Amino acid sequence: MTLPVFLVESLPTGSDAVLDGPEGRHAATVRRLRAGEELVLSDGSGDQVRCEITEALKDSLRLRVVERWTVPEPGVRVVLVQALVKGERGELAVELATEAGVDAVLPWKAARCVAKWEDGPRGAKALGRWRATAREAAKQARRARVPEVGEPVTTKQLAALASRAAAVLVLHESAEVGIGSVALPPSGEVLLVVGPEGGIAEQELSALVEAGAHVVRLGPSVLRASTAGAVALGALGVLTDRWA
Repeated sequence: MTLPVFLVESLPTGSDAVLDGPEGRHAATVRRLRAGEELVLSDGSGDQVRCEITEALKDSLRLRVVERWTVPEPGVRVVLVQALVKGERGELAVELATEAGVDAVLPWKAARCVAKWEDGPRGAKALGRWRATAREAAKQARRARVPEVGEPVTTKQLAALASRAAAVLVLHESAEVGIGSVALPPSGEVLLVVGPEGGIAEQELSALVEAGAHVVRLGPSVLRASTAGAVALGALGVLTDRWA
């Protein structure tokens, strides 16, 4: 079984360390880790440290550093452009995509989104939930890198990003081309676009195609907006060297 991962602001530079704060409390009181066991500290940016617990305190752990390493970024970096989804399904989309290995998430204010993230506290709160979901899912999946969840983008902003990406895949039920038929780049950034439950508007689809996007489908069935991204990431893991 892989070692549990705990996220910290900065990794220890010496041979000894203390895991305290919320992560230390969770390790000591919830996970009940004890002296002699091992864990991994991660900064969420690829650097990790394996440590042995030398002493378990009430709400913290004393550690001895055993090993250090860095997990490099994949050659093909996948950014999920996820249309806003109402309720908890948006957070589910982020959770599943993080577990499936997404490198970043961009919330998309698509025309047919039922959910609306207005500027101000309510929008910031919704974005905060997506970011917290990505963080917790990355820990659960033992990932070295926590996917960045960016600020929401409009369709105009998305088209500009698409024109600069190495490849853009737009999932759409009417597409005649399967995701496996598109030639993917050996490196660079791939945008994976998932529309809202109401579908992507024709004007949006046209704007993305003009920016160089490929409209593709995953299979014969129509997936929910909350699950399509994770399924597509699984396909990209096999079609590229991301899972090699």
